[in-house]
Amino acid sequence: MATHSKRSKANAGVVEKGKLYSLEDGVGTLKQSTAPKFNETVEIALNLGIDPRKSDQAVRGAVSLPHGTGRSVRVICFVKDPAKQEEAKAAGATEVGDDELVKKVTDGWTDFDVAISSPDMMGQVGRLGKVLGPQGKMPSPKSGTVTADVANAVKEFVAGKVEFRADAGGTVHAPIGKRSFEDGQLAENARAFVAAVNALKPATARGLYIKQVFLSTTMGPGLLVDAS
Repeated sequence: MATHSKRSKANAGVVEKGKLYSLEDGVGTLKQSTAPKFNETVEIALNLGIDPRKSDQAVRGAVSLPHGTGRSVRVICFVKDPAKQEEAKAAGATEVGDDELVKKVTDGWTDFDVAISSPDMMGQVGRLGKVLGPQGKMPSPKSGTVTADVANAVKEFVAGKVEFRADAGGTVHAPIGKRSFEDGQLAENARAFVAAVNALKPATARGLYIKQVFLSTTMGPGLLVDAS
């Protein structure tokens, strides 16, 4: 028989079922929920009116959140040029390399959050699709992770740039900060994320594009918000 913790029972009364909250009210309501002993991540999820089975309706991109995500991001960089390797390290990359780094990932090492590649490395990096693709870590020009300016890309992701892509159900989701953020910071991050997704509406998508927007915390309740 299903059981519920004291926290989940207490939080059940915080959110009004079926209510559409304004973004600011939604953030404030989430913070009224009982907090665990760690700084929860606040996440956003957008249900899109797309058919993810069609390649021309794929939604994938990245956005620099105004206030970052509040978490440490491990970025690796595939690059050949020794000077650019040093620039990537100085920018905050945790691991930088060319063929040896490709082999390390091929052998199963995936202890990182974001992979960035210079264009001249994609011949080798392209073979990592089976390893990195399912984890959403494959470098892509659409998400800004294939670029000649690897140092700047590293800086952006370390500072809080987040990648996103629609899953099989047509939903995109991402962290937009920590519970400890100010309400206004979370609201601004949420609006920046929604705007980035909205800008990528496929030309072939019909009807309502952004159907629903949800906010939630790691162990707290989720609620529906109006992020327009």
